[in-house]
Amino acid sequence: MKVLAIIPAYNEEANIVSTVEDLRRNAPGVDYVVVDDGSRDATRDLCLEHEYPLIPLPVNLGLAGGFQTGMKFALSHGYDFAVQFDADGQHSAAYIWPMVEHAESSGSDIVVGSRFCAQKKPLSARMVGSELITAIMKLTTGTKIEDPTSGMRLFNKKMIAQFANNYDYSPEPDTLALVIRGGGVVTEIPVEMRDRVAGESYLNFTKSVAYMLRVGVSILFLQWFRKKGK
Repeated sequence: MKVLAIIPAYNEEANIVSTVEDLRRNAPGVDYVVVDDGSRDATRDLCLEHEYPLIPLPVNLGLAGGFQTGMKFALSHGYDFAVQFDADGQHSAAYIWPMVEHAESSGSDIVVGSRFCAQKKPLSARMVGSELITAIMKLTTGTKIEDPTSGMRLFNKKMIAQFANNYDYSPEPDTLALVIRGGGVVTEIPVEMRDRVAGESYLNFTKSVAYMLRVGVSILFLQWFRKKGK
């Protein structure tokens, strides 16, 4: 079985080495590729120095473009599963194989690494937004996803092809809703996530609110006009 960890990275010089080394240490047998999304810092140089598998993008495409680049790589190299794995050190590679095992035993197309399967969401504006997205997804799809904004997701071979070949299949909650509406099976397993090791998240308070609103509107209204992947 071939499993690929896709690591989109933009200006992650402070975290990229520790992130990859965590993968190498705690997920033996999992291949990986760093998609450098036009970084302006030393991210690319560090990957070359450590001889990490690397796809260097000449310009910044954003998370969706970087992730799709990784999915196209997974598709062309015949991977059975691909996992979205953040470069900021928040995800733990120790959960990758349990996610694969759960996907196989449950027949899931996508497995979400969930922070909130076994515990309640903390009270914050960002988590209130997450709870709202959970409710909207339940309303529109009938499936409750406790952690729809988790960035740690595992995709099976069918989903690899869909995300690689459909331009508007971004790694976001509204696409999870679209997959469910198309008959896909999306489940969760509990994981623990760390705080960002270094650097700052691009999602400040204002951007977080805007993100939650955009995703909510997309799930409620826009997804009905989106083409389901094949």
